Amino acid sequence: MTQITAEELIRRARALVPALKERAERAERELKIPAETIADMQEAGFFRILQPKRYGGYELPPAVFAEVQMTLAEGCMSTAWMYGVVGVHPWQLGLFPDEAQRDVWGEDDSTLVASTYMPVARVTEVEGGYRISGRWSFSTGCENCDWVFLGGNLKPTEGKGDTYRTFLLPKSDYRIERNWDVIGLRGTGSHDIVVEDAFVPVHRTHATNCHDEASHPGRALNTAPLYRIPFAQMFIPAVSNSCIGALKAACDAFQGFVTPLVGKNMGNRAIEDPNAQIAFAQALNGFDEMRTLRLEHYRRIYAAAETGALPEPNTRMQWRYQVTRTAYQAGELTNQLLRCCGGSGTYRKNPLTRIFLDMMTGRAHVANNTDMFGRGMAATLLKGEVTPDPFL
Repeated sequence: MTQITAEELIRRARALVPALKERAERAERELKIPAETIADMQEAGFFRILQPKRYGGYELPPAVFAEVQMTLAEGCMSTAWMYGVVGVHPWQLGLFPDEAQRDVWGEDDSTLVASTYMPVARVTEVEGGYRISGRWSFSTGCENCDWVFLGGNLKPTEGKGDTYRTFLLPKSDYRIERNWDVIGLRGTGSHDIVVEDAFVPVHRTHATNCHDEASHPGRALNTAPLYRIPFAQMFIPAVSNSCIGALKAACDAFQGFVTPLVGKNMGNRAIEDPNAQIAFAQALNGFDEMRTLRLEHYRRIYAAAETGALPEPNTRMQWRYQVTRTAYQAGELTNQLLRCCGGSGTYRKNPLTRIFLDMMTGRAHVANNTDMFGRGMAATLLKGEVTPDPFL
């Protein structure tokens, strides 16, 4: 496959924004990303950004992935959220044994993988692999995918090293229960996955939280620095990048909504309200700050992967907290914009309403738990002791 530039991918994402805005209501109503949108993203090459070149991917730095995701969020945060989750999976599959990569991409290298990493699998070790059962919630984009990553823990006496594993299953081994009835990010279609006694061969498992070479056999063939980045440093930002782009969409929507608006009480134009002005200024500035910091975060991660020198745990703790705060900050700034729309802003026709609800739902993801990760960072720095944490 011909290599493509980062600039061209971002240009394609920008060109798709109007269509995503037009389809946002449909995605919300149908509880899934429209097939046309998936086709558009496939044609644009977005799912190949982090995919190994051996299977038609581009193996580009993760900052390119983030810029595409943030841009898509300007059109539809549900689409961008789904892209962030599903789009990072080709990177993780690249860490699996090559046999697993062939299972998924051998006949069609555009095949997509969904996930839910909740460690709820009931696991029994058998000859050649494992039998697993269980119910997993929050599988974003599952109806748009043909395989799924599922989380589970081995018994302490089974396997080697850390007990957590990601299990890879084809759609013939699970069913989707459509129960995603929530206030925001409805278009992500994050339904439940149900498995009843499926066999998973050893080569379709991954010791996700380990960092040694034996736990990532795919690195022997996929040798780009990209595949030496720790899992958490790739996945956690992928569930908040969309908040940054959606904040820009909120600023644009606010500007279009309040410019013609006249206050019902005093008869003044809303754009002359000092509170509206400061809320708009803070939101625009917040977008710029968060986008700049996020891209710098990716740059430093990739540079560390190129040299093979993993940053100190304290540094990674701070990075993780900064990433986690994104959803909270973007949500608060969007909230202030919506407040300044007054009573007129409460109508569902106000595009800020969907963005605000999407933001609030995005904040609920465990990877965006600001308090938990903030406490962890502070405790580590204050005590001078690093608590074992797989999400570093």
